[in-house]
Amino acid sequence: MELYNLKPAEGSTHNSKRIGRGYGSGKGRTATRGHKGAKARSGYKKKIGFEGGQMPLQRRVPKFGFKNINRVEYKAINLATIQKLVDDKKLEKVGIAELIEAGFVNSKQLVKILANGELTSKVDVEAHAFSESAIAKIAEKGGNAVKL
Repeated sequence: MELYNLKPAEGSTHNSKRIGRGYGSGKGRTATRGHKGAKARSGYKKKIGFEGGQMPLQRRVPKFGFKNINRVEYKAINLATIQKLVDDKKLEKVGIAELIEAGFVNSKQLVKILANGELTSKVDVEAHAFSESAIAKIAEKGGNAVKL
């Protein structure tokens, strides 16, 4: 290996023309940056959403509503779903573990039981929240609604 045959590793260089290396290179002087302005300066970075001084889209469009940062999201499970689970697996108690195993919820979700559908068998249900009518339907069949 000699100094005259040193080359960069294959694929490590991307530019065939080296800019800003003098008049002789054909890309000297302004180095393809034009004259003056922010883009001609070193360290230039365009801000995300910048539209050349025009009012950016995110500031032009009207804003409305708000997002409540204290909102608690529940995954809704109906009594019909619970009855189907009880019939299929012959369960007497349905909790979060059974719902996760059946694929209705994942371990990070909070569960709320709603009263849509009919409950035909006695069953104890564990969940993070219940609607009042769901509690009434579960109690009507002799089951318990247990809040976690």
